[in-house]
Parts: sequence; structure tokens; C-alpha cells
Amino acid sequence: MVRVGLAMLQGARHEHAEALRAASQQLQIEIQVVELRSSLEVDESLDCIILPGGESTAMRKASQSESLLSALFSWMEQHPQRPVLGTCAGAILLANPGENQTPFLRAPISRNAWGRQRDSFEAEGEISLDTPSGERVSLDTAQRDKFNHQPLPVGTQTVEENSTRFHGVFIRAPRFDQSNIECTPIASFGDEVVGVLDGQRLALTFHPELTGDYRFHRWLLDKAHSAQ
Repeated sequence: MVRVGLAMLQGARHEHAEALRAASQQLQIEIQVVELRSSLEVDESLDCIILPGGESTAMRKASQSESLLSALFSWMEQHPQRPVLGTCAGAILLANPGENQTPFLRAPISRNAWGRQRDSFEAEGEISLDTPSGERVSLDTAQRDKFNHQPLPVGTQTVEENSTRFHGVFIRAPRFDQSNIECTPIASFGDEVVGVLDGQRLALTFHPELTGDYRFHRWLLDKAHSAQ
């Protein structure tokens, strides 16, 4: 079983859980999604971590009372070979973890760099990430959790096998400093790099969990499963 730590700070975290559920079915890998709200829940048994989108400043403030982010950063320092997926604000946290903290991503990033909420957009891009293939899946409607939250319906997997295209949802998206990327670009929108891979850390400035494209979550689970 692969134990996935999902930071429950803000953003589309429940949608990430649904994407993980779909990806695990595609790969036929048994998983347990561990909802992380406190530093006490971040332990050695986690095989991988997801840092979801949201508002990075709000996420830092929300984590202070339970020391969640500091525990996640410590876990990443101690387990550099265990995979991490950061989307949107999650990418910001990887690149800018905080004062006196070494970045986990060799790609400087600027928050809200495309503009305000009304400047959010969707666009087609290119991907060059080695991911295992997966059959089309159809998930049952997710039930509301104890906090009365129900994930957004995002449709079914529509990506053709071996496609190099992806549909990007950019919500108040950050942007990488294009002239200072020192890790591997894996996703682009025109001439703009919007996804990078640095070792076992995958950072995206868009939201794949909102599109039904499970390749990035399959990458995470496959890497975590292979490392066991």
C-alpha cells in the first residue's frame, strides 16, 4: 500500500484525493490518503506528499498553530528520494519554503504573476513527463466528508494514450522565472515553462486535479510504489 500525505491547508485538496483515487485504479495500486492537518500526522510511514493549490500566504498562516508546514519541510529534507507533487501554491511553497529554509526547487517563482482572480484562464499546453499509462476510469460520486465538503465533479479521463497535450487550469497562477530554471522543464504553455521536475519534486503552476487528467498523480504513485 502507498500512503499519500495530502496537506489539508487550503485549495482543491479534496479534488486531489479524487484524482489519487482514479490514478490508483488505473495503476491497480492500493493507496491510503492521509489527510494532514497537524505536524503529528507527518511521520516516517508516508511514501509521498501532495501540496495543493490555494493562497500561499494564507496557507503559511493556517499551518502555524499546528506546525504543519515545518513538519512537511522536515520530512522532505529527511526523505529527498520520496516524491512530492506541488500544484500552484504548492509549487510556491517548494520554491520558497520560508526564511532560513533551503528551497526544494531550483526554479524561482513569483506568486499571482498572471494577475488577479479575474485573470485566471484555461489553455492547452505540452507535457514531456514519463508517466505510466492508465485505462479510462469512471469514479462513483464522492460522498461528503465530516466537514460537509464534496469534491467538484471534474469529469472522466479524456487524455489520449501517448498524448503530449494537457489542458491547463491556471487560477491566480504563479510563474517561474524563465531565465533561472535550473531543473528539468516538463510542461509548457507556448514558450512559457509551467511545470518542472527537480529530483523527485514535481511542481506545476496549474491544477491538473480539476481536469480529469491523472498523469501527474500516476507519476506520483508510480514513483512512490517503485521506491517501496
